[in-house]
Amino acid sequence: MKSFIVIAASALLATAPARSQPLVDPNKVAPEYREAAEKRRAEQLRQRECALKADLEKVLPRDRTAFLNHCLETMVAKQ
Repeated sequence: MKSFIVIAASALLATAPARSQPLVDPNKVAPEYREAAEKRRAEQLRQRECALKADLEKVLPRDRTAFLNHCLETMVAKQ
């Protein structure tokens, strides 16, 4: 049993941490794709802002998707 715990602990330590998708930098994209990159960056910023709101309001994980969808819809409607 002790060896199993040691193997499991070493496996957990050996794995790389999951990272979120980095923000798109429109300046590092080919000119023909720059407009799409700017749109993607704006969408990523909206998603991050809604996720921050969800964190601040302490939304439960089961309700988080609905909260994020509603938040994104209201942000799009305001524009």
